[in-house]
Amino acid sequence: MHILGKKRLREFCQLHADGSNAIYNWYRVASKASWQSAAEMQSTYPKAEVLDHQVTFTIKESQYRLTVDIFYPTQRIYVKQVLRNRNESRV
Repeated sequence: MHILGKKRLREFCQLHADGSNAIYNWYRVASKASWQSAAEMQSTYPKAEVLDHQVTFTIKESQYRLTVDIFYPTQRIYVKQVLRNRNESRV
C-alpha cells in the first residue's frame, strides 16, 4: 500500500514520542501490505473499525486512534488524523 500523509504521522510522533514506535510499526506493516478488501485488512488488524473506505486503527493499547481512508483498488492509504485518548489532541 502507498501511504499518503506521512507528514501527519511525523508531526504526531514529534508531539507524542511515547507513541512513535507504535505508529512506526503500523506504518511498516501497512506499507508492505497489499490488502484487496476491508476483510483482508481486518485479518491483520481485527480491532480496526471500518466505515466505507474510512478505517480507524487503535494504536498502542487504545492510547491513540489513527484514522485513514483506504482505497483498495488503487492501493492507497490517506492519513486523515491521529488522535490521543479519544479526541484529546488532533494532528
